[in-house]
Amino acid sequence: MPNDFNQQIIDEFRANAGRVGGPFEGARLILLTTTGARSGAPHTTPVGYLPDSDRILVIASAGGGPKHPDWYHNLRADPLATVEDGVFTYQARAEVLTGDERDAVFARAVEADPGWAAYQAKTSRVIPVLALHQVAGGPPNAPSWGAALKLVHDAFRRELALIRDEVDRSGAGLGAQLRVNCLTVCQGLHHHHTNEDDGMFAALDGQRPDLAPTLARLREEHQRIAALVARLQQVVGAPDADPAEVRREVARLTTELEAHLAYEEEQLIPVLDATG
Repeated sequence: MPNDFNQQIIDEFRANAGRVGGPFEGARLILLTTTGARSGAPHTTPVGYLPDSDRILVIASAGGGPKHPDWYHNLRADPLATVEDGVFTYQARAEVLTGDERDAVFARAVEADPGWAAYQAKTSRVIPVLALHQVAGGPPNAPSWGAALKLVHDAFRRELALIRDEVDRSGAGLGAQLRVNCLTVCQGLHHHHTNEDDGMFAALDGQRPDLAPTLARLREEHQRIAALVARLQQVVGAPDADPAEVRREVARLTTELEAHLAYEEEQLIPVLDATG
């Protein structure tokens, strides 16, 4: 892609917490900053990704072009990169997948989006697949703790909306990548609520005893959501998972979670912004 087009996407991404329009609207997108293999200068590129538990996957398709993209060569020379996902900016280590693992991941990608197969058909090179492992990070990219909470919540809203759309388009079976997407968001919700219970809520217990009823309600809602997450994991994990049942469980989780997020934002964002 031309550099000016890339820069337009980068600017829009950073201005809208990871949301962009045009050809990337509704896509899972990151900004990947690598170190130039020859120049040593930083280079930032918008790249699509696939969720994969505690790592993300990127595919060096270059639109099916004859050469690997520059960011791939940069990562081969220096595997440390910076990832922006719209909420967090973190350091990651790139791993080039090989052999059966690469082939299995690429097959998952093709099943989820046949466009990857079209790219492979256009070129004689084997399109590389890389895993990005987070090695260091910081707080959300937000001006206040209240804004950070909203940013994280909106990321879960967006991911669940993507999953609902993917389930609706899945047909009679549940694809391998869609299973991974569901399980990854379940894992993310578990980590987020555990961190809230042990971190933010615990701190507010001592600082704001008047919030005890609110925090008690939020903790109870965490338990209900955990049960729905466990149920979704069970349904998705079944070998013969029924997309209709998955759709129902995703809808149940989304409804419960949206009510929880809205209440938490209403009650805690003013408190967090006042104390932060």
